Amino acid sequence: MCDGQGRPVRLHLTAGQVSDFKGADVLLADLSDETEQVIGDRGYDSNKIRQSLADRNITACIPPKKNRTSNPFYDWHLYKKCHLIENMFAKLKDWRRVATRYDRCAHTFVSAIYVAASFIFSL
Repeated sequence: MCDGQGRPVRLHLTAGQVSDFKGADVLLADLSDETEQVIGDRGYDSNKIRQSLADRNITACIPPKKNRTSNPFYDWHLYKKCHLIENMFAKLKDWRRVATRYDRCAHTFVSAIYVAASFIFSL
């Protein structure tokens, strides 16, 4: 999760074969009260996530999956800002240790990501 300027706010590590929306519960649970909008890609398109955000008066800007029967509205112009999260990951992957995941243990790998993120985005 990143803020409106592409700086990481919260990171959550899941297994490689886990779907995006399974880890979303952890990230969305810690949203601040000031959050007005959440932008996500098609991997986060589920009724559970949309309802969770609507209950907290947060606008969900998530394009519908191709196989969805009802197509909920999303703001295409707002969705163009999703490049911020992609750019954040690209900057983190400039660090070879993060890109290749040399670490065996998840806690060591997450620690390396935190070090890289704090170095990159605090400057």
